[in-house]
Amino acid sequence: MVIAHRGCSGARPEHTVAAYELAVDLGADYIEPDLVMTADGVLVDRHEPEIGSTTDVSQRAEFAHRRTTKRVDGRAVTGWFVDDFTLDELKTLRCVERLAKIRPGNRVFDGLWEVPTFEELLTLREELSRRAGREIGIMPEIKHSTYLHELGFNPEQATMELVESAGLNRPRAPLWIQSFEVGNLIALRQRFGFRANLLFLNEHGKAPYDFVAAGDARTYADLLTPRGLGDLARWVDAIGPEKVFVIPRHPDGSLAEPTTLVDDAHAEGLDVIPWTFRAENHFLPTDYRIAEEDGSVDPTRLGRAADEALVYLDAGIDAVFGDNTDVYAAAVDVFMSRERLESGRGVHARVDEE
Repeated sequence: MVIAHRGCSGARPEHTVAAYELAVDLGADYIEPDLVMTADGVLVDRHEPEIGSTTDVSQRAEFAHRRTTKRVDGRAVTGWFVDDFTLDELKTLRCVERLAKIRPGNRVFDGLWEVPTFEELLTLREELSRRAGREIGIMPEIKHSTYLHELGFNPEQATMELVESAGLNRPRAPLWIQSFEVGNLIALRQRFGFRANLLFLNEHGKAPYDFVAAGDARTYADLLTPRGLGDLARWVDAIGPEKVFVIPRHPDGSLAEPTTLVDDAHAEGLDVIPWTFRAENHFLPTDYRIAEEDGSVDPTRLGRAADEALVYLDAGIDAVFGDNTDVYAAAVDVFMSRERLESGRGVHARVDEE
């Protein structure tokens, strides 16, 4: 699969309808929104509850007094929060490029598009499938579940209500729900009867915040051991590790050898969908960056991102989770063509031997 991480966010401001439309035009199989909640309990598509860097709210004098500091997953965050805005208020804001220094070209689109709701994106998924003539999937991530529950919201229940209305609560539906927490994924399966796919996300050097809040000392690394994977396989269908869990980097930033994680996960029946593939030099391993003639490296320039993706595909991952849909769709096409060619050669070799 080619998963459009927040849409084709290498070319449009992330989490906009335009980013999702472009991603499907360029070959994405799935679109991926992040879900947070408004003051009136509506699921909307933003990277984080804090929206100072993803909307024009900081330029809106009428909302200046809403700037505040809150604790999100145990750390202080200052800015403007979706949960302090009603949906009607949020719809007056417009999206802007979050990574403006790395993607300055995307700033030409600042102010064009509003914040979409999850319900709107479920409808968009159906429309994009019709336009493309193929089934397009959707992979929402419930962000900061513990934080939202502390505010009195229930994002899992709200998500399930919309999933049910869209007819997607069924096996093999074109739907995956993701979370960096564990308890809400188990609740979706056990309490809410979720029947489609669940993806557990993992961040290097950290721990699920619901574990932290409950005093559970286990980290993401603990959960990615063979024993931890066996426990996870009772509830989820895949893991979404940060890329360095699959292929670490040397001290100089170049790619090292793959770990055993892919094989370990596959042994438990879990797919492996690492994050996040991004094509700019800034995000790439040092040995996949493209330098200028004078030897300097422009962090905003695209590097050898397709080559990096092919290394991960060779390591056995099951999908590419990326910002630059055209780059990663091309890499997957090359990989699959090569696999078919090698498979065909194997068949001919056996026939010749016989």
